Amino acid sequence: MERGSQSLVPGSWVRETPPMAQGREREDLAFSVATASLSVRWVQAFPKQNVHFVNDNTICYPSGNYVIFINIKTKKKTVLQCINGIVGVVATNVPYEVVAFSDRRLKPLIYVYSFPGLIRRTKLKGNVLLDYTLLAFSYCGTYLASYSTLPEFELALWNWESNVILCKKSQPGVDVSQMSFNPMNWHQLCLSSPSSVTVWTIERSNQEHYFKSKSVRLPLEDGSFFDETDVIFPHSLSKDPIYGPVLPLSAVAGLVGEEAETFRPKDDVYPLLHPTMHCWTPTSDLYVGCEEGHLLMISGDTLKVTVLTKIEESPPLDRRNLINPVTLVYQKEGVLTSGIDGLVYSFIIKDSSYRIEDFLEVEEPVEHMVFSPSYKMLLIQTEKGSLYTYTFGVEPTLDKILDACDGKFQAIDFITPGTKQFMTLTYSGEICVWWIEDCACVSKISLNTPATVLACCPSSLSAAVGTMDGSIHFLSLHNAESPQVIHKAFLSESPVQHLIYDQRGLYLLAGTSEGNIFIINANPSSLFQILGFTEVSKDILQISTVSLLETDVVEVLVLFSLPETGRSRLEIFTLPTLLPQVSASFADERGRLRDELIHKYLYELEHTLSSAVLDFQSNQIFGFCDQVPYICSYPLPEEQEFRGVYVLKPHQKVQSKHYGPGMLCLSSHGLWLITIAKCGILCIRDVYTLETFARCRSHSHQGHGIQSVRMSMDGQHILVNGKNDGTLVYLKWKRFGGNVTNGILEYCQKLLTALSNTMDEESNYLSTAARVSEDMDSEPECAVSQKKSSIDSSQEELSLSVKIKEMSWIQQKNQEAIKQEVKLFSEKRKEIKRGIKSLAKTILNMMEENETVDKIAKLDQNEFGLDLEELERLRNESEEEVAKMRKDIEMHNLAKRYLADLIKEECWNSMLVKGRALKCFHIPCVVENFPMKERTAEDLQELKKVLQQKKIETECLKLRKEIVEVQSAVTLVQKHEEDDEEEDEDKRLINTNLPNYLLGSLSTDFGIDTSLLSSQLELHSREEKINQIILLKDIIYKVKTAFNNEFDVTYKQKEFEMARVKERNIRIEEIISDLDLEETVWEPEFEDCEKPERTLVVENREITAHKHVNPWQKAKAEFIVTREMERWLQARSSDMRRRALMDMMGGVLEVKKEDILRMVIPQPAFMSRPDTVWTEEERKQYKEYEKKVKELNEERDKYKKSLEAELKKLQNSIQESTHNFDELLKRLFERRVKAEMVVNQEELKINNLIFSLLLDEELSSREAFLNNYLTRKQEEKNQTSEAIRKSREDLDMYKEHYDNLLAEDKVLDRSFKKEFSEIPSHQVDILYKLFKRRPKIHKHKTHLDTGNNNPFGERPGSAKLNKDNFAQLMKAMDELDNVNNMPEGVDPMVWDHFCITRRAKVENEQKVKQKAAGLMEMVAFLRKRVEEDEKLQQEIEKVFHELILLQEEKVKFQLDLTIQILLKQGQVELENFQLVLEYADAILINKNIIEDLNSVIRTQGQKKVASMMESKDVHKGIFQIEWEHKKMEMEMEDLNQKAWDIQMLFFSRDRQKYLNEPNYETLIAIQIGIMEQTIAVLDKTHKKNVENCKKLLKKLKKFSNQKDVANYTLSCNLREELVAVSERKDICNAVGSTLTCEKIVKERYENMMQQQKLTNISKEQAEQISILQAEVERLRMKTFPALVQM
Repeated sequence: MERGSQSLVPGSWVRETPPMAQGREREDLAFSVATASLSVRWVQAFPKQNVHFVNDNTICYPSGNYVIFINIKTKKKTVLQCINGIVGVVATNVPYEVVAFSDRRLKPLIYVYSFPGLIRRTKLKGNVLLDYTLLAFSYCGTYLASYSTLPEFELALWNWESNVILCKKSQPGVDVSQMSFNPMNWHQLCLSSPSSVTVWTIERSNQEHYFKSKSVRLPLEDGSFFDETDVIFPHSLSKDPIYGPVLPLSAVAGLVGEEAETFRPKDDVYPLLHPTMHCWTPTSDLYVGCEEGHLLMISGDTLKVTVLTKIEESPPLDRRNLINPVTLVYQKEGVLTSGIDGLVYSFIIKDSSYRIEDFLEVEEPVEHMVFSPSYKMLLIQTEKGSLYTYTFGVEPTLDKILDACDGKFQAIDFITPGTKQFMTLTYSGEICVWWIEDCACVSKISLNTPATVLACCPSSLSAAVGTMDGSIHFLSLHNAESPQVIHKAFLSESPVQHLIYDQRGLYLLAGTSEGNIFIINANPSSLFQILGFTEVSKDILQISTVSLLETDVVEVLVLFSLPETGRSRLEIFTLPTLLPQVSASFADERGRLRDELIHKYLYELEHTLSSAVLDFQSNQIFGFCDQVPYICSYPLPEEQEFRGVYVLKPHQKVQSKHYGPGMLCLSSHGLWLITIAKCGILCIRDVYTLETFARCRSHSHQGHGIQSVRMSMDGQHILVNGKNDGTLVYLKWKRFGGNVTNGILEYCQKLLTALSNTMDEESNYLSTAARVSEDMDSEPECAVSQKKSSIDSSQEELSLSVKIKEMSWIQQKNQEAIKQEVKLFSEKRKEIKRGIKSLAKTILNMMEENETVDKIAKLDQNEFGLDLEELERLRNESEEEVAKMRKDIEMHNLAKRYLADLIKEECWNSMLVKGRALKCFHIPCVVENFPMKERTAEDLQELKKVLQQKKIETECLKLRKEIVEVQSAVTLVQKHEEDDEEEDEDKRLINTNLPNYLLGSLSTDFGIDTSLLSSQLELHSREEKINQIILLKDIIYKVKTAFNNEFDVTYKQKEFEMARVKERNIRIEEIISDLDLEETVWEPEFEDCEKPERTLVVENREITAHKHVNPWQKAKAEFIVTREMERWLQARSSDMRRRALMDMMGGVLEVKKEDILRMVIPQPAFMSRPDTVWTEEERKQYKEYEKKVKELNEERDKYKKSLEAELKKLQNSIQESTHNFDELLKRLFERRVKAEMVVNQEELKINNLIFSLLLDEELSSREAFLNNYLTRKQEEKNQTSEAIRKSREDLDMYKEHYDNLLAEDKVLDRSFKKEFSEIPSHQVDILYKLFKRRPKIHKHKTHLDTGNNNPFGERPGSAKLNKDNFAQLMKAMDELDNVNNMPEGVDPMVWDHFCITRRAKVENEQKVKQKAAGLMEMVAFLRKRVEEDEKLQQEIEKVFHELILLQEEKVKFQLDLTIQILLKQGQVELENFQLVLEYADAILINKNIIEDLNSVIRTQGQKKVASMMESKDVHKGIFQIEWEHKKMEMEMEDLNQKAWDIQMLFFSRDRQKYLNEPNYETLIAIQIGIMEQTIAVLDKTHKKNVENCKKLLKKLKKFSNQKDVANYTLSCNLREELVAVSERKDICNAVGSTLTCEKIVKERYENMMQQQKLTNISKEQAEQISILQAEVERLRMKTFPALVQM
């Protein structure tokens, strides 16, 4: 925007209230203040969303709550403010030159404004709750598409002119990143997201609009396609003949809703390409760029995707191996695309390949590109927000439209005096100088470090910038076009958060995050001397100053919070103007200002404040409350003689009419209080009444309101910086004047006059410093090298200089103070060091002397420690470390114990039967039991329920059997054959136990009752299968329990054998010790697998680490040992009897037999002498000695032999018993194998049943899904049928209107000559030719030019274009209606009538054309609906067919059961197992059924032969029967005659008897009694007969069972005989001749013929017998007397 240009802000408003002035009467100023108001002059912001063209020369983009328009040629800016908050998304329509944007609030609206007038055309209100994410205008017509975010995710089509929603559709959970209309066909709309591309078709029928969507099938990440199988009707599933039907995965997963249509397992989901951007082509195709670097072409009609291949050039291009398109725009013969590398590429596309060429290089990564409407210019938007235009032509040019800053504005401030320029600061450290008038950038400088705050000095052309590293950079603004950093002050290592100059520019106050406030001389000539610092709290919220011209002090107010108390604290201190001259006396050696010299006072408030400023009169404080919406004033006490903290009370309280935390600041003259807050409203208030007299909403609360505000010194300029919206707004007074203006202008002039001398001096210094810096920059390189060499000469000085350079000012002060203290106390330190050395020497001598003394007089090493506190500290540290390690070890051990307890509880304690094993003594055989958990209460309850149900079924079966037996007994006499069948049925009912081969397991071998199990051939329902599973689990449990009982018996047997072996080993050890043999005793032991509980017990021998024993435990153990020893010695000393026994008899009272081996006969004493000197007595004694020795040796030999025999017997006994146990264990092992076999068999049956249940559930899920799918399709079918009906009605009505218009047009044509029949015919002909003539409409040259550049050409079907063409036609008709074109001789009245008629004809033709176009659309719409209806009908028929097939499969599955059969080894021997699976028409039946059927067939055959023989005898007696028949006929005639005679009698005997007998009733009673007695006798006889029949039936049953056994034996023998017969038959076939075969065949043929003849004869006889029986029955009935009343 050029300086001096004005901006337009429609819709902004200002609330006006009167301000106040100091020292004057407020009533006098009421009128002048009432006219004051603020307006937005300009807005500075950089685009964060895509930039749009409004026309060829204007672009727009949103920022904050503004839409900014920029004229590309003039750089002029225009802003449009959104009243209701932040602008959401923006879209433009070039043909109509309108812009649409949404606001971001609850239930947002869409506003449509016209350009350049910025007049609101319409306001669109929908049902969206939160926000719109995308807006797009159609290139043709007045259509606007919108897409909302959650919760609706709604796509809506608007007619923005008529403010109506034409159609809308919601797709929950689908986020869309780009939306665009097809430039050539507004009926197509493309929506793309990072995971999908969808093309929406807008169908129109008259005034109704409908959305139809089609998703694009994207390729895989590598660009290849994969064949998707039909999830709903998969046809490629294989048929499994064994395990039932194979169903889709959705049915296996149990899905029955809409999710089953798109369900895919995790393994079948492959990553697809991720679209980033798309663009349309003139052929209605789509180009789509992907993250993976692929470029796709999608056909607009068929949505077929083609992956374009890249043509690699011979020299590989740098940075082009993989281009990820960020933005994509279409141009002729290809597309322009950009990535993150800052380059724009041109893709030249030909067929299905493309070639990459460099198009343009931009300094920054390109984020968005768009062509101008005329396609003469390309707008490029960078990631940072800068805008470039590339103009096509003979010499293409690249111009920068907008140079964006690096990030949002962090701080702003006016350059003194604040009437021309201002400065901005970004977080990255970029500083910009701008013109106030038009916000044109003057200069830029970057500090390349994160910055926080900015402040401009009022007394000089300098500025200060605070950074995150704790430094302050001072800039010279003497030359605003080239600002320079002239000084840097490193205050501390904490970030600088606050920077503020006082009003006169004397001092700069810098607040850090540590809570230190540094006071710096603001004059550049003083090199920004740091005067000192003072300490406050860490949470500094605001620093404000008061520096008036008539005072010599600067008062400073600091606000900080106390979070722990929920209060705020204020600190006020005073800085004299002479502080730079006396700074050394005001601060201590560490730079800290003394509180008593700066007069520091503390104040506290009972509530929290977010901002506070000090009044210029220094008698009150203004505060902005944090928790409540109030602005308060707090008077300060007059006499500040208090000590401690003074609690302030509010004096004046006014509602702020803001919400959220706010900030306060005063104007330069101190009479205006400026308030800002999170709501985004700026208010200017009078300091006396705190009432608002100027108000402006510059920002929105959605962007967190205003961050900072600055007012110029003269009060004419106000800059407002947004917090998060990145928008800088310049406010200027609309109506401002009078005494208020004079007051602030006078104060400003007075202040500038007072500061003029200082500013001139500092300006001279800054200019001199700038020249010196330029000279320094041009200094010869030799001086630089000399300087470097001098620095490198001393490494120590280098390190010191680097250390000083990196050291902050506060650290330097601390080091200087430390150095001064060291210098001051150096002598004292030396004296102390000498004393310490002498003391150490003395202690060493004492320690050496201590080593030489006795142990009793020797001292410990700890007693020589002088620093007892240090020793105690070290001891405590070691104890703490030991305690910490002990605690860690304890926690580690606790965790291990907890894990061990969990394992033990799960695997040991919870087991009802612990797992253990048994091993043989001599062979490697191990038998394990079955570990078993206790059954839960739920399992037992289910088992009890099933058992009860089975018992009830058994009782019902018995009752039915009894009923059948009774019925069979009643009908036994009548039908003997039916009785046999019922007996067979009873036999089958009695035999409920199934055989093992049909039972499918060997559970009966363990004594398990399987009578309650259902037959495998009868498990059809789900309940039966579940009950069968429960019973099978119970059988498994019983089998395991039975085996475990056997195992426990065997285990006890082994324990007994082990005890016997140990008992015998004791004797064997005694014998071996007696015989002095070197044999080892075999001692069997239980292993850990046999006694697993030993694993849970840790024995002492397993612990390798030494046990930690406390001193008191060690002393206690020694005391116990000593005491026990004393007790033992005392007991031995008092046992006199035991000592005597040991001394006299060796400790025993009698000699045992075992002692013979150790017995020795003592030699006589004389045997030591030679035998020659022996005496006779001695010789006798010697003989006796030899005799005793011989006898002793004989006894020893006998005893040894007996011991050896006993040893062998014991060993043999042990060997035999252990071998017997091994044999027992081997049998138990076989039992274990069989039990495991039974368990596996039962588990296999359970698995088969579970599989059948799962398959049944899958079938049910599939059926439910198909039914639901059918319901949805039927609903869609109903909707399409209704749509067809409605569209047909509309079409008929529309066609009727069209026919009427067409008829009217023809009527106008035909009635032309009638209307002009009064004029001559030749004139009528001329007028008729003119009547048929139509003007030619010429296109403008601009259209031709744009046609050359614009690849899309003229947009077809544009409503605006149709209107323009009609207007041009009417304008051309005006030219034809001119009098100059009137033929000669025609009356002007006739000509006027002719012109009116022709114009009506032209207008009618235009209407007919429009109706014809609408009719074509409606016909096409109806055709599409019919096609959809037919397609739905086909799908419904397909679903019906699938349901029928599924039901057939379900029935087949329920009837085709999987059973388990036990077969003997070798019974089935087939080379190809598939032969068994091909018996589709085979059934499995019991062998006994076939045998019984054969026996019945044989019996019936014998009966048939007997009946045939009887039929012969019957034939012989036919003649006799005929004669008897004639005889009976004659008798019958006689009887009939007699009957007729009886009938003719009038009174019967009964009647006569009734009449003649006086006691007729008594007679009847007697007869009844006789009949009752007869009936009782008959009943008694009948019961006896029944009992006899039952006894006979039992005997017959026994006899039948015996016959069954005999038949079974005979069948076995018959099988062997059949084998023998077959063998003989084979032999006969091999040996016999052809004649024998022919003889056998002939005999068989004769037998068959004879059998056939007999069969025919028996049939004829049976028919004759039936006829005779019928005749006999008829005759018998005829002989009955008939009593007919005469």
